[in-house]
Amino acid sequence: MNKILDEGLDEVAARSHQGFGIRMVVTFAAISLISTMLPWRICLAWVCAQTISETFSWVVSKPQSLGKAAGPGRRVVMLITLATGCIIWSFLGGMLWMAGTPETAVSAVLIWLSVIMFTQTNAYQSPTGFIVGGAVPGLGMLTFVLLGPNPLHLPLLPVGGLFILTLVFASEGAMRALAVRQKFNEAQAKLAASEAEYRVLADNITDVISVHEQGGRGVFISPSVRSMMGYEPEELLSAPNDKFIHADDVPWVTSEIRNVLAGEGERTLQYRVLRKDRSEVWVETSFGTIPSPDPNAAARLLSLSRNIESRKAMETELVEARERAETASAAKSDFLANMTHELRTPLNAIIGFAGILKTSQRLVREDAHHVGLIHEASGTLLELVNSVLDFSKLEAGGVELESKPFDPAAPARAIVSLLAEQAALKGLSLSVETVGEIAPLLGDPARIRQVLLNFLSNALKFTQTGGVVVTVRQSPAGPNQDLLRVEVADSGIGVAQQHIEQLFDRFTQADASVSREYGGTGLGLAISKRTLDLMGGTIGADSRPGQGSTFWFEVALPHAEALVEEVAGATPESPKRALRLLLVEDVAVNRELVITLLRPFDVEIESAENGALAVEAMKAGAFDLVLMDVQMPVMDGLTATREIRALASLQARETPIVAMTANILPEQIEKCMAAGMDDHLGKPISPAALLGALSRWSDGRDSAQAERLSA
Repeated sequence: MNKILDEGLDEVAARSHQGFGIRMVVTFAAISLISTMLPWRICLAWVCAQTISETFSWVVSKPQSLGKAAGPGRRVVMLITLATGCIIWSFLGGMLWMAGTPETAVSAVLIWLSVIMFTQTNAYQSPTGFIVGGAVPGLGMLTFVLLGPNPLHLPLLPVGGLFILTLVFASEGAMRALAVRQKFNEAQAKLAASEAEYRVLADNITDVISVHEQGGRGVFISPSVRSMMGYEPEELLSAPNDKFIHADDVPWVTSEIRNVLAGEGERTLQYRVLRKDRSEVWVETSFGTIPSPDPNAAARLLSLSRNIESRKAMETELVEARERAETASAAKSDFLANMTHELRTPLNAIIGFAGILKTSQRLVREDAHHVGLIHEASGTLLELVNSVLDFSKLEAGGVELESKPFDPAAPARAIVSLLAEQAALKGLSLSVETVGEIAPLLGDPARIRQVLLNFLSNALKFTQTGGVVVTVRQSPAGPNQDLLRVEVADSGIGVAQQHIEQLFDRFTQADASVSREYGGTGLGLAISKRTLDLMGGTIGADSRPGQGSTFWFEVALPHAEALVEEVAGATPESPKRALRLLLVEDVAVNRELVITLLRPFDVEIESAENGALAVEAMKAGAFDLVLMDVQMPVMDGLTATREIRALASLQARETPIVAMTANILPEQIEKCMAAGMDDHLGKPISPAALLGALSRWSDGRDSAQAERLSA
């Protein structure tokens, strides 16, 4: 039954319906010729039977001709009509055979051969059609020839043998046709399945796939273009492929496409396209080439486009966020610069004059004590300003580490020596111990001293009895590298375990009462942690309340071949000769401080309250040195320096200019040097630093620069 219900019969039926007209023409043509050889009654009966059979077949096969699938019943009826038609033609051949004349016998054989050949057509379309419409009628005709009447008394052996060979030949051809049909059907099924898969992919993928000829004619555009651009694929196929590109992007996009078609490789481009509602959409398209089905035609352009509107929005947001961050960072830097300047400017006078008063012999003991307190308090305030500045630079990544050979125990000994007097005043012991061999390392000893100074200052601050011990250990940490561990152990008040971690956060202390009793900002340990992080080290603490604390840090540093001995700085000398100094400073108290500090020395001082007056003073006279403030009204120090360097006078252009300013950030110092200044003194001004600058530059620019280079 499966064969009977073979769906290939639907195709047999469809083709049978289409061939109805030609078969009827052949029917009437054949019967008109045969009517000369057979009685008219037989011919009339045959043509009536054949017409009825063909008409019924035409009616039964009409649904299949319209592409409709037939049910099992209709297919069975179709087989019956097919067999009936073959039997009617075979019957006509039999009538001719039995007529007993040579011409009727030849005509019969021709009709039978036509029926047999017709089986190959049915076989190509359906195995069932071959059996019913060809094989069975053929065997029936062979049986009729061999067993039926033989009016001409023909030798049946050669006739039957040739008939059998014809059937075999027709059957072999039918088998070949069936095999070809089967392969064709399999290929068609695979192609249909593959096409269905690609169709599902093309119909559902969010990216737009398109193929264009080199002339711009569209060949294929996937349906996903509807959601991306709002157009139907057919609308885009009939238009040039650059019509929907944003006008600003057309020139460079089309140029890149020409490069792709010229064989210069694939391109991935980001550009804007216009939707049907004329809104703009950012897309990213990968362009390449594929061969044309026509071997004589040029390669086609293949493109894969995706909507990147959300990515572009995110990129825009990131750019805006970066700009906001940069603006905030710049505002922070400006704030720090301004605050540093504003705080250091009054501190310059407070610390300077307090230092001068401390050395005065005219103060009574109580007044000298009060001046000492002022000097100490202003120093504490300056330390706070420096700490805030250091922490900000560390957070902003503005600190660069040095790398030079040093003795790992030297920073500890230097800080212990510095704080020895403070420890003695509290009755505390202070010592340095080394464990194992201590060998030179390569690192930044200044930063290590800074961390140790913080550790020891805290230890002395929070220790009332006992003492503080600094322990330096050095152990192998890898090839050509040692681990330096430094511990500062005290017998002070200690810290509860739950508070240790937060000690290294900024502006944090273990207990709010600590800052009230002992002072401090809570920045020192935060700075120490950031410094160790920058060096790739670790920092921590172990403590018990009432039993003391041990603060430690570890850092792995490379071995150093040899130490470079540092020559201790000598006490600054007084100016080597009489000097004529131009002091440019807008704050009167700072001018008075410099004048007071230099009064004991052979220095003639002329003052200018802003940069414009300084330029005029340089035009009017000659000076050995200029002390130049930076932030001043009317004309700032940087502008004044540039104008002085641009003066026609060689004396003005060669006079050393030293910045004397509260602007001490690295970038601010660089601006001073770029403007034409030769040196920098940060406020608050140290008397020793001021005298050192005067001594250094008293012999002119060439001598001082040579001295700096040799150092």
